[in-house]
Amino acid sequence: MVPERETVSRERHPAGATAAGRPRVPRLDQPRPPRRRFLPEWDPEAFGRLSEKIARFLGTGRFIVWMTVVIIVWVLWNVAAPRHLRFDEYPFIFLTLMLSLQASYAAPLILLAQNRQDDRDRVNLEQDRKQNERSIADTEYLTREVAALRTGLGEVATRDWIRSELQDLLKELEEHRRHDGHAGHVVFPAERTERPPGRDTDDR
Repeated sequence: MVPERETVSRERHPAGATAAGRPRVPRLDQPRPPRRRFLPEWDPEAFGRLSEKIARFLGTGRFIVWMTVVIIVWVLWNVAAPRHLRFDEYPFIFLTLMLSLQASYAAPLILLAQNRQDDRDRVNLEQDRKQNERSIADTEYLTREVAALRTGLGEVATRDWIRSELQDLLKELEEHRRHDGHAGHVVFPAERTERPPGRDTDDR
């Protein structure tokens, strides 16, 4: 008879060809381990925000003033300073290289900032379009409701109509009173037909 401990160990750790040949399937309820990447990673949003700040600064008058001051100081230093202190003599090749390097970096940064702005504009336009569609749908719904209310109010007795009807009724009553004054004060003509014959006058 096999001891209980050995059966448990056999159930937990199957041996043989089945255990060796079965591939280890990753579990779906656990996240994958992070892979090693040899290339450096950066946040595209942070880089985009930095490019927008740089492009915004490049498009200001402050940048033009500072760049003009730096170029003037550069040229004056390399012209008027002693020869052993000059680092970029005429024709200022190093200055030309620095300006070219600045232009080569400024152009992609400006394009990146413009692309981000275009994406934001596209999102805003899409939201505006959806908002306009909702506004048009709400306006059409309210228009239909107002038309239904007008149709319903056309069949409702208004105050002016009731007043005119009451005035007409009072006029008819006055006419009946003047017409039937010799027979007594009869308010409604139906009273004369409902009374038995021989009692046309009111009891006093």
